[in-house]
Amino acid sequence: MTHEDYMRRALELAREAMEEGEVPVGCVVVWEDGRIVGQGRNRRETARDALGHAELEAIRQANAVLGGWRLHKAALYVTLEPCPMCAGAIINARIPQVWYGADDPKAGCCGSVLDLFAQPFNHHPQVHRGLLEEECAALLQEFFQRLREKRRAAREGRREVGD
Repeated sequence: MTHEDYMRRALELAREAMEEGEVPVGCVVVWEDGRIVGQGRNRRETARDALGHAELEAIRQANAVLGGWRLHKAALYVTLEPCPMCAGAIINARIPQVWYGADDPKAGCCGSVLDLFAQPFNHHPQVHRGLLEEECAALLQEFFQRLREKRRAAREGRREVGD
């Protein structure tokens, strides 16, 4: 499989998240032999869990599959630039390669807001930005456009009731 193939799987997971009303973020962890050992998608709303990020779910699954916490021979593919929490988890799991699609100008910690990987921690993953960026960004834009339309319709519905 290619880097694009792994990101396409992450996009499939992001679409599943969107179908459940979640921000569409998907993630896969790939071991050095090419096996996908962890998969995740956002579940913050459905699980009512602030830690319900795609990367954390994928890292947890990879740890369980491999029987250890060190993912030093893995690559992580995620549709959106990791936030501070997920970047910290990547550092702690010792993941050497991170591939992401869309930048996150509000919370991204691979360079958009902050580059957590450039800080003086004991582990510094190599970051590859913009893999299938247009597809990843379009999915997020579609989700937030639908959310704005839904909220607008709800506001307009309330106004009609009060008239």
